[in-house]
Amino acid sequence: MGPRLLYYTRRWNRRTAGRAALFLLMALILALFLYAMAQLRPLLSQLAVTRVSNTVNQIVYTAVTEAIESGEIRYDELVSYEKDNNGQVTMVRSNMAAFNHLQTKILNLILTRIGQVSAKELSIPIGSLTGTPLLSGRGPRISVKMESVGTSTARFENEFESAGINQTKHRIILNIDVSVSILLPGFTTATKVSNAITVAETVIVGAVPDTYTYFNTPEDTYLEDAKDYILNNS
Repeated sequence: MGPRLLYYTRRWNRRTAGRAALFLLMALILALFLYAMAQLRPLLSQLAVTRVSNTVNQIVYTAVTEAIESGEIRYDELVSYEKDNNGQVTMVRSNMAAFNHLQTKILNLILTRIGQVSAKELSIPIGSLTGTPLLSGRGPRISVKMESVGTSTARFENEFESAGINQTKHRIILNIDVSVSILLPGFTTATKVSNAITVAETVIVGAVPDTYTYFNTPEDTYLEDAKDYILNNS
């Protein structure tokens, strides 16, 4: 073997050895990363659920607040009264078309805005997984994505309570349940974010109304619930 050939052979061997060492180093780093992720998976899942829940809560409250401030949710457009000859309220009637329209519109707006949240906004710094205050919020960020699923709902509910002598407070509450799937590196998790927001209220002065045309209950229990409410509050 000539000197030139020996030189190239040694150079090739060094290059091959260097590449092999680099490959092994990368494999070791990857293995350590996967091991660390497996150990930190419960904490990562918890942080991701918290971050996603906070984001969804903010989206829900913003959407409902916008609907209230724009005048889309108004008590007098959702509810009307029937009175007797003495001016006493005998019936509280719901505008079901308005209720249904608002439920659908607000839920669609919420789901649209959830779909617009980027993974960057939800990402979690690796330092936050260490539990060390000095490293919290530092280091490379782990991607977190969320997707709404089909079980999300929005529904109005009515609540009555005594507000003093011969007075009844009527609240209209919007219950919003948003189910989201959370995508993390190597696994997924899910959560449901629930909110009950009072969107309108008033005080009914006088005797308790004899009839209320909408209860948030199945039809077969409607009459019984109405009787119970009237008897317990009269």
